[in-house]
Amino acid sequence: MENIYAGWDAATVKRYKSWQMRTIIVSMVGYAIYYFVRKNFSIAMPGLTAQYGISNTSFGIVIGIGSLIYGLSRFINGFVVDRFSARVIMAVGLLLCAASNFAFGFGVNISSWLTGVDAGPDFINMLVLVMAVTIVLNQLFQGVGYPPCARLLPSWIHPSELATKMSIWNTSHSIGAALAVVVCGYIMGTMGQDLSSDESVIRTVAANLGLNPADSSNMETILGYARHWDAWRWCFWLPACLAVAGAAWLYVGLRDDPRSVGLPELPGTKTGSKVDSGAKDPARGRFLKVMVWTNRWIWTLCIANVFVYVMRMGILDWGPKFLTEARNMSIEDAAWSVGLFEIFAIVGTVCSGWATDHIFKGKSHQMCLVCMVGASLFMGIFILFPQLPVVLSIIILAMAGFFVYGPQALIGIASANHATKEASATANGLAGIFGYAGSFLSAIGIGIVADHWGWNMVFYIIVGVGVLGAITFVTMWRAPRDGYARSNAFYDKEKQ
Repeated sequence: MENIYAGWDAATVKRYKSWQMRTIIVSMVGYAIYYFVRKNFSIAMPGLTAQYGISNTSFGIVIGIGSLIYGLSRFINGFVVDRFSARVIMAVGLLLCAASNFAFGFGVNISSWLTGVDAGPDFINMLVLVMAVTIVLNQLFQGVGYPPCARLLPSWIHPSELATKMSIWNTSHSIGAALAVVVCGYIMGTMGQDLSSDESVIRTVAANLGLNPADSSNMETILGYARHWDAWRWCFWLPACLAVAGAAWLYVGLRDDPRSVGLPELPGTKTGSKVDSGAKDPARGRFLKVMVWTNRWIWTLCIANVFVYVMRMGILDWGPKFLTEARNMSIEDAAWSVGLFEIFAIVGTVCSGWATDHIFKGKSHQMCLVCMVGASLFMGIFILFPQLPVVLSIIILAMAGFFVYGPQALIGIASANHATKEASATANGLAGIFGYAGSFLSAIGIGIVADHWGWNMVFYIIVGVGVLGAITFVTMWRAPRDGYARSNAFYDKEKQ
């Protein structure tokens, strides 16, 4: 490993490392809380179906539109964050996510107030509309979460360490999602009003789930939802309270870059620009053209991100519904299964980052190829052998999580390195819009395919997408580690 603190005295190195660790920890916790007010929806979906009969197709449309909005928000905020205070933008975004979650929890009340009724087709249609608006707003504000981190971390971490340390940071996705599904699964299984003695509620749940209440094997599922009527609301209200506290945590704990606390830039990370971030730079547009818009490696990563997100979000967003509907799990067991998927993803993310720096010499795209092959293999085993013991099936699904989250993290790292810290948020915004175009296709496609052709076809498609992602990474095997040489060549040319 190269000496990244060459020429610094011991006191400066110590202070720098302290601030670097603080930045990683504060932003990790903050981004994990972003996921608390994002992945709660997947656990609430079965409860909403049981109470109101909302279809997979409707959920898919809502998730898909929200994903597109999220991608656009990340893209736009990539430009914004490269010019303004990252910590302020990140804190305000989380506060707005809290507000949209509070509103979702009151969606039934809002729908009843707008329609004047609390049941029937008009009410349900209005509820779906209110649900769509609040989810889309939440995704709009969620898009404010990652771009500040895409700018902060490359400013505080040297490229030779970025894969390892940013992969550790990227576990915040999995920590937040795992805690969200486990906590919300607990909420769905313990809170709400017990209406299991109400025959009309039993009939409503049975009709909405398409189950025959005369069949005793179905009654436990039906009663499970009837015992916890309206529990789904608390899946939004409690995480929203946490998000308010998280916004304050981010604002107090973060600083934008080393210079903001009187520290020098890291050696070897100068881009050649003499203009401070946020100032008006006449060469800025030309720099972005060279480092992002005409950079073949950035565009290859963007295309690969489509395939990665189809696979990742297909499992994460739809896992609870698939496991409850196709593998007959309770909502609590399904939540724990998806939580285990995220725990394996945490380990996989850290391992992929370590392997990138120590085996592939910082070339994230090479490790991505290994990960996509592994994810496709385990997803294939999961769907081809449905009769395996439940515990073994869950472990196989978790191993898919172990591999699929590597590329999710490493594409952001590779984009930051190839665009340099000066354009990292813009490059990640571009990669993000491609990723969430994949998420949109996943959401819309899976909802429709599941309703018309069943869950097996869904996962055959996911495996095929994983193979296409692996092929995309093959095409950039010989790409360099980062774009700092390209950046300096650009500014040398500008000076001539």
